[in-house]
Amino acid sequence: MAEQARVALVKIPDGTTGEELETARIAAVRSVIDQLGCNPVAGKRVLLKPNFNTADPAPGSTPNNTWTTMVQKLREMGARDVALVERSGPPLTVDVLAAKGVPPLLAELGCEFIDLDEHDVEDWVKFVPEGGHWPDGFIYPRVIRDAECIVTTCCLKTHRMGGVFSLSLKLAVGLVPRRGYNYMHQMHYSPHMRKMIAEINLCYQPSLIVLDGVHAFVTGGPEIGERVQANVMVAGTDRVAVDAVGLAVLKLLGTTPEIQDHPIFSQEQIAHAAKLGLGVSSPEQIEIVTADAESALYADKLRQILSQG
Repeated sequence: MAEQARVALVKIPDGTTGEELETARIAAVRSVIDQLGCNPVAGKRVLLKPNFNTADPAPGSTPNNTWTTMVQKLREMGARDVALVERSGPPLTVDVLAAKGVPPLLAELGCEFIDLDEHDVEDWVKFVPEGGHWPDGFIYPRVIRDAECIVTTCCLKTHRMGGVFSLSLKLAVGLVPRRGYNYMHQMHYSPHMRKMIAEINLCYQPSLIVLDGVHAFVTGGPEIGERVQANVMVAGTDRVAVDAVGLAVLKLLGTTPEIQDHPIFSQEQIAHAAKLGLGVSSPEQIEIVTADAESALYADKLRQILSQG
């Protein structure tokens, strides 16, 4: 279990729009990574897992300038290679990529894409969480098991289909196959759905997480919902801490009763992940770091929300 987790935060000034906002997004991605003060990617082949569940605009999916900036930044940090890995759904991954305009960007960056829809039987490995809530465990990609380094980038949003919220823990669902398997049916129709989400995270350990909260869904989600401009970028190495800070942002914005009316560390995804040793177990273990006055004032508001549990 983590003793202390550093979470970096940048608050883009309210009222920032258009090209200025997109420039600020790119700068914020770079800033939160720098503020963490660690380099887990140097000399390694990095697998970058975005949120390409659908091709809907952010936060329905990861903005193209977020993941492309991350690829560039990881290379600047000394990554030997960077490849994207994803399984979309319900649409086919190849269709989501085309709709988002991803292929030409991959070509421009010289970046490989690993499409999990195209994996054969031998490309998956079985995982059965001890004491877990999956009927017979699940399979996940061999490339994830064997990865030298995994980096993820998630969005900031509620989840109307039982997940309650979709942040970094929920991102792991995209590592479980959809076509030819009934895992998604098992999960979505289980009273233990949120615990099952947490349990997927046992099969891998990200070295870096970036949460793009420039836009957020405060209701609905994961593909469409009530969209607001939150102007927040967050990064960390602890999934529970990152999600806790993301939930504090949603509470500050005003969100669903399932989030607004409950302590953050009582949320099933958070509580079960902490119990499994995936991250911090209390708000006192989270250190929010900032690099400017506006971000510091915003972080103070989040600390007050986190302090309520």
